[in-house]
Amino acid sequence: MNKQQILETNQRYETKVKNLFDYLGSYSNDQLNHKPKEGAWSALQNLHHLILAEETSLRYVQKKLSFNPTLAEAGLAEKWRGFMLWAYLSTPFKFKAPAAVGDEQLPEFSTLAEAQTQWMKVRKDWDQFFQDMPETLASKSAYKHLVAGKLGWEQMFIFFNTHFDRHLNQVKNTLANPSLRITITK
Repeated sequence: MNKQQILETNQRYETKVKNLFDYLGSYSNDQLNHKPKEGAWSALQNLHHLILAEETSLRYVQKKLSFNPTLAEAGLAEKWRGFMLWAYLSTPFKFKAPAAVGDEQLPEFSTLAEAQTQWMKVRKDWDQFFQDMPETLASKSAYKHLVAGKLGWEQMFIFFNTHFDRHLNQVKNTLANPSLRITITK
């Protein structure tokens, strides 16, 4: 990917996030905080989990790059790890979230407005990061996923989108609305 492709991909993902908030605006905060069963996440807890995943990802990349590391070009190994991560997240099986983005980090109650403010700040920070990023970094594997390891930017966005879609399914089930569909516009 080059920098322009990264910026465009980031914008498409942000549109997807905004579309979700537009749709969820028709639900009350009580509905969005409802847990369908003990141990399950509410719709808003799913959103907060996604926010934390993006936020911790950005912090990792910023910290890593602050040491001015020598980064490898993203290549076949990163594509393979990205594919395996996609396959892993595309299964119907439930996985325990890593502690940094899991149950202990999620609010018991929040509002849609709070979640939107927080997520849009993270999205703005990602946008600024990519705007400021030198073109030479666009082809590097600067991102590291907790399970998959080092990935390029393309694979990071595949993760963000697949992770989003996985939790969108949980939100749909929590709200008992299987017709909820959020798409990326090109």
